[in-house]
Amino acid sequence: MFRSKRSGLVRRLWQSRVTGGNGQEADDWSDLAGSLNELKSVTHSLLKRLKEKPLEVLSQAVQSSGALHTACVPMARSELRLGKQTLAPQVLLCRLFRWPDLKHLFELKRLYSCEGFARNTDSSTVCCNPYHFSRLCGPECTASCTETEATNSPNITPGDFSDASLSPDTMKQCHWCIVAYWEHRTRVGRLYTVYEQSVSIFYDLPHGNGFCLGQLALHNRSETVKRTRSKIGYGILLSREPDGVWAYNRSEHPIFVNSPTLDIPNSRTLIVRKVMPGYSIKVFDYEKSYLLQQATDTDYADGPYDPNSVRISFAKGWGPCYSRQFITSCPCWLEIMLNSSR
Repeated sequence: MFRSKRSGLVRRLWQSRVTGGNGQEADDWSDLAGSLNELKSVTHSLLKRLKEKPLEVLSQAVQSSGALHTACVPMARSELRLGKQTLAPQVLLCRLFRWPDLKHLFELKRLYSCEGFARNTDSSTVCCNPYHFSRLCGPECTASCTETEATNSPNITPGDFSDASLSPDTMKQCHWCIVAYWEHRTRVGRLYTVYEQSVSIFYDLPHGNGFCLGQLALHNRSETVKRTRSKIGYGILLSREPDGVWAYNRSEHPIFVNSPTLDIPNSRTLIVRKVMPGYSIKVFDYEKSYLLQQATDTDYADGPYDPNSVRISFAKGWGPCYSRQFITSCPCWLEIMLNSSR
């Protein structure tokens, strides 16, 4: 029975791999595997190294598409041979269950929520849970566009992005950011103060903890807002890490990001980055922020400027590439107000 259960888990995992159909699978793996049988053989050999419990964890992660919080799947650090090339085990599983076009280990970023990341575990093992990784958003991104602030832009004052009702007791030193949720020009719901190292901001996430936008009232909302809210889904995972703040797009739709540390210094052109599902981007760089604040001429920018504020829009972009020129035209967006004292 024990062997049968493990074999069943391995078989179900193989059947759950991502395939494009119509022969697409062979094309995706043509750079490595000589045949589907070779890929299957190597995969089964790898999975059979795992004990029953890690196999169950891996199955839960894959079957839930990352919706469930699952533990690490530790595996001996090694390389697998496919054809004439070698592949790290975490790359193989990420290709099988998430991104068939993934090529190299350096394209992946281990999520801060992964226990192996936080505990700096033994270097002889590596976590191979594919939902403990994201794809790294490189400098060019998939598609970047700029937002040029025109002189007729909406006159948003600093008061629009703050809450005077916050008392000194509320603004505790241990918080690292405050999240505000906006629909067009209206802030909706309460400000969400973040104390933990990471926070999920989502509309609908099974067993999710964090800032749940799905609990906010939906009556008297436009159809555009309703549709966009429904696209937020698993939302984003925001994490404070040693080098800065990272955002991981867990939804099935793109997010769009603007940050002072993504902008060009002393420029009126704001960079809006498009982040595809499954990708992570460093939305705020602490070291770069410090250098920018030392060198930036604050009189150069038109209107109010907050060097510690990040803006993230769900599903809808803004700027010259889109019909929405300003983020206040986006149906659903976030303002991440970072604690400058960290």
